[in-house]
Amino acid sequence: MKLIKLDAIESTNDYLKQLSRNKLVENFTIVTAQNQTKGKGQMGASWISDSGKNLIMSILIKDILSNINQIFDLNVAISLAVIQALEEYNLQKLSIKWSNDIMSDTKKIGGILIENTFKTDTKIESIVGIGLNVNQKEFLNLPNASSLANIMNVEFNLDDLLAKIYFQIKKNCELISSNQIEILWKSYISILFKINKPMAFEDSNKNRFMGIIKTVTRDGKLEIVLDNDTVKHFAVKEIVMLY
Repeated sequence: MKLIKLDAIESTNDYLKQLSRNKLVENFTIVTAQNQTKGKGQMGASWISDSGKNLIMSILIKDILSNINQIFDLNVAISLAVIQALEEYNLQKLSIKWSNDIMSDTKKIGGILIENTFKTDTKIESIVGIGLNVNQKEFLNLPNASSLANIMNVEFNLDDLLAKIYFQIKKNCELISSNQIEILWKSYISILFKINKPMAFEDSNKNRFMGIIKTVTRDGKLEIVLDNDTVKHFAVKEIVMLY
């Protein structure tokens, strides 16, 4: 495992992107940091972490995706890898809140941000950022957030956790490369947060409605059956789950 450890950085994703631009970087190279000052979430949202308490990592993945239609396959593989690693610690009620939030019961314990670059030779290079709340105990003004330590009442070794996630990421990427992605999709859909349960949503115009999550489409859209039995598909940030 090629691992670069940093004390503090603005963003591990940005650091790894810049490194990859300037030199040949080995596939599955990981960058971790004790602290990042400009952590990013989906669609530009910020992600704040107590220094040295949580797992902050970015991993370079290339030569896995062969075309643009596979983009969300990587999201499926990565989010599942985190869940699979956490299952080894006997965490209960783990799920994936569409599209890439890691949940324990109704609490968010982690998130994933994947940034893709399309090369001139049609190859796709991805920088996968993973932020996992591990040993942090307090989350001011974040009532839906929690951590592994809060849930399990023990302190976790960050290096061990990173190694488990790395192993699962490589394993799942091998399934993509060998055209066995259906295995990952089936598992991903089965552990979607609130799947097949009536719940409230709010769209980008602040309109609220009830619906039932049925699946996620291959291009990453959430499929919801509305009260009138019509089926609608929503992209990331087009709706918010109210729970």
